[in-house]
Amino acid sequence: MINVIVVGNGMVGYKFCEKFISKSGQENYQITVFGEEPRRAYDRVHLSEYFAGKTADDLSLSTTSWYEDNNIILNTSELITDINREQKTIHTHLEKTYEYDYLVLATGSAAFVPPIDGVEKEGVFVYRTIEDLDAIMAYAKKIKANGATEAAVLGGGLLGLEAAKAVRDLGLNPHVVEFAPRLMPRQLDKGASDMLQSKIEELNIGIHLNKATQYIAGEESIKGMMFADDELLNVNMLVISAGIKPRDELGRVSGLEVGVRGGIVVNNKMQTSDPNIFAIGEVALYNQMIYGLVAPGYEMADVAAEQILKGDKTMRDTIDMSTQLKLIGVEVASFGDPFIENEDVTAIVYENKFSGIYKRINVTKDGKTLLGGILVGDSSDYNGLFQIYANAMALPPNPEDLILGSRGGKVSTLGSASDLPDTAVICSCENVTKGAICCSILDGTANTFGDVVKLTKATSGCGGCKPMVADLVKAAQKSIGKEVKESICEHFNYTRQELFDLVKINKYTNYYEVIDHHGNGDGCEICKPVVASIFSSIYNDTANKHITTQDTNDRYLANIQRNGTYSVVPRIAGGEITPEKLIVIGEVAKQFDLYTKITGAQRVDLFGAQLNDLPKIWKVLIDNGFESGHAYGKSLRAVKSCVGNTWCRYGMDDSTTFAIELENRYRGIRSPHKLKGGVSACIRECAEARGKDFGVIAVEGGWNLYICGNGGANPKHAVLLAEQINKETVFKYMDRFLMYYIRTAGPLVRTSTWLEKLDGGLDYLKEVIIHDRIGICETLEAEMEKLVGTFECEWKQVLEKPRLLKRFSHFVNTDEKDDNIAFVPLREQKMPRPW
Repeated sequence: MINVIVVGNGMVGYKFCEKFISKSGQENYQITVFGEEPRRAYDRVHLSEYFAGKTADDLSLSTTSWYEDNNIILNTSELITDINREQKTIHTHLEKTYEYDYLVLATGSAAFVPPIDGVEKEGVFVYRTIEDLDAIMAYAKKIKANGATEAAVLGGGLLGLEAAKAVRDLGLNPHVVEFAPRLMPRQLDKGASDMLQSKIEELNIGIHLNKATQYIAGEESIKGMMFADDELLNVNMLVISAGIKPRDELGRVSGLEVGVRGGIVVNNKMQTSDPNIFAIGEVALYNQMIYGLVAPGYEMADVAAEQILKGDKTMRDTIDMSTQLKLIGVEVASFGDPFIENEDVTAIVYENKFSGIYKRINVTKDGKTLLGGILVGDSSDYNGLFQIYANAMALPPNPEDLILGSRGGKVSTLGSASDLPDTAVICSCENVTKGAICCSILDGTANTFGDVVKLTKATSGCGGCKPMVADLVKAAQKSIGKEVKESICEHFNYTRQELFDLVKINKYTNYYEVIDHHGNGDGCEICKPVVASIFSSIYNDTANKHITTQDTNDRYLANIQRNGTYSVVPRIAGGEITPEKLIVIGEVAKQFDLYTKITGAQRVDLFGAQLNDLPKIWKVLIDNGFESGHAYGKSLRAVKSCVGNTWCRYGMDDSTTFAIELENRYRGIRSPHKLKGGVSACIRECAEARGKDFGVIAVEGGWNLYICGNGGANPKHAVLLAEQINKETVFKYMDRFLMYYIRTAGPLVRTSTWLEKLDGGLDYLKEVIIHDRIGICETLEAEMEKLVGTFECEWKQVLEKPRLLKRFSHFVNTDEKDDNIAFVPLREQKMPRPW
């Protein structure tokens, strides 16, 4: 038996084992793993989830039995102290000696701690292991008990920002201190960093750039950070996340070649200067670089396993450092060369400070080749852009379409995953190609998405490739004649459209009839709201009729907020409101002590209402002519308008009246996703109509009707459906469009996504709802007319039916309010007390 010893039980060490046992010929080898931590290998990439309640077991990459089942000996809590290369032995701190034929060093890296005076003080931590996190949590609890709330994170890179989120989740006010003039300096340019900074500062996380820390203030424990510009930042805890340094001690003591700035030198076989010793992951210095990402480490693990088993696989000369992740809720991605600037390169930049989006792509001067890019705030295009870059695919005639979208709306600018070559790497973490994914379906090795994941490991790393893998699996299934269904959930083997038809044809009127006849089990939080939404779409049933199947917001007809209170949004159609009604809203806010804010959709949001108070608030509003604005439901929220030609000298038509008519026509109608509209009186577009699910803009000769745009996390421009049409035609097309969407879209699918997935795209949609190609327009109009004619205000229903009032109480046995809800002052109003 040939002995392979792996030193290091981190993600890369584990991946080596996984790769090794999957290869032929491994039966003649005995793998023994040593790790100095007391537990099995765990997912260090998602370490911050430990703060969100995940346990060490949850983060583990495998079970104890996995090692046993694969004949791998795992030794934890055992530190390797020396290597005798002549005798091919290693020695541990327990004074044990083990022989090896091949040695794999996967010792990773440690947190780099800058030589700052005072870093040894109590309250200063690094952010690297579960033990580090345990210590941070214990200390945070201790200082909070003494009334301290301020903490700092040294380092504005990937891990530093994750650490800042963790500190915030512990109930402290975090400050990020970065030596460089921008955040994530290795991935982002200044524009992207500025956008990320503004998004993070909105979360009450302080950002301090260009700050060199002179010393840590305090006696025995930290009291502050003194910067070189003599500014003092008062903090009671510091988490250092300023980079990594390779754990190359074993390489140094055993005489292996080590880089000037650290790291054990390896060749493209991952061999060190001793051919029987391999180094992989963050301890390996390959091409004079240490790669601080998990994907290159996984590839190194595969190469080392292959080499030991006498294969010929080697590392690529160039390692891609593309990254896509979500930092503190903000999407960030970079790929290729994000910074390249010279006379042969053109940078195309899109910046939207209102939506917090920054996109930059670098293309060659001739517009034919994509060289790299950066995405902040919306990274939904990352997979497509990365594939175009990685496979040197041809660019569209207008390369800016790659980040702005094909404004003609016919097809996605980024094309289909099916267009990629078989060699395209879809999952960078596991180095899985399109060919491997599709072949597993085509040759029958796998039948489902789950089978493909199990077989290839695709999506099991960062998970960013999941949508593309899902598309490829569906395409491969279709190509061999397999039925591809998008069932609602495990309780219904139907799509939403199929269930819609079943409910309508069979005239079902409650959830239990539907699941008894067509489902199984008791249902779940996915299928119940879907069925309730279908009842609303067919019968215009309000949320009050199907209480037990609604989610929280629909159940209480208000949006639940982060401290358990609710927000109330009365309808203000078209944004037009009288002074008398404004005064009523103000009086309601004063009477019930509510935080007030004007929303982005021309309404007034009233925050901080307790459950018991909701009916009382609604009564005052309804008595004064208001009704529910449905801000809680998957339904029409608002139709925004500019002031129109009644006041504006540029206005070409009365946009306000039109917006009011549209909003009042479609109010309360339930749909697969929330809907928003806009009406602008001229092409200056003050109502931002082309960022809505439907938008109408006045032009010479009538109105232009746009559809399927949206804001949110993945904003899309609306596309032109019809131009220079009159109001009656707008209503006719709108009725057909909305009803067709409501009938055929999947649960929680926005209009933009629905159009992208619709076979034939915009051209087909025009054929259906303008030219009546499949003969359903009359039916769609009739169905919409029925919904429009049966509208009821849900708030008013509650007030008129005492039995419905019973659910608006915090407690079953008393009408008392919840005393645990607390607020703190905010700019002469209030906000929830931070957790």
